[in-house]
Amino acid sequence: MHNNSKLILRERILTLLRNQKEEDRLTKSLAIGNKLFQIGEFQKAETILFYASFDGEVETFEMMKEAQKLGKTIGLPGILRDEKKIVPMAVASLESDLEIGPYGIQQPKTDQAQTLSEACLDMVIVPGVAFDKHNNRLGRGGGYYDRFLAALSSEVLTVGLAFDFQMVDSLPSQETHDVPVSCVLTN
Repeated sequence: MHNNSKLILRERILTLLRNQKEEDRLTKSLAIGNKLFQIGEFQKAETILFYASFDGEVETFEMMKEAQKLGKTIGLPGILRDEKKIVPMAVASLESDLEIGPYGIQQPKTDQAQTLSEACLDMVIVPGVAFDKHNNRLGRGGGYYDRFLAALSSEVLTVGLAFDFQMVDSLPSQETHDVPVSCVLTN
């Protein structure tokens, strides 16, 4: 039963994401980015794994540019589709180092990107379709982030980014492999 309610919730929120006005998306994303920059852990972090926003998600490209200006190393996930896993890769230039990867998401050009070891990540910015008050997340269903987050050291701060309409009181029953994030920032 619960899987069905997850599917319904996922579809409902994905529709809201896709229908949100671009102008609203960017304004709200800016507000969320400002909250991120105020976190002490963000200010101290040297290496941050972001995600490349797509399909209506909280916009991360401005945040990444800002982080680079502050002298931080930024990474983006490279998706290994066959192994169903995420590999963090360093991005020097957002203009020239990205290509469209599986699922239509921009990712580092795998031939030239340097892999970031998980040990050097200070912070991970995590996408989600929905989050609840206990920082549980509902992803897109591929399980990539659940596997990635489960393998991360608990020292690493994981931050979900979400618009107000992506926040719910509680998500349909959590499965054992679902991994909550440390905190969620919303507009």
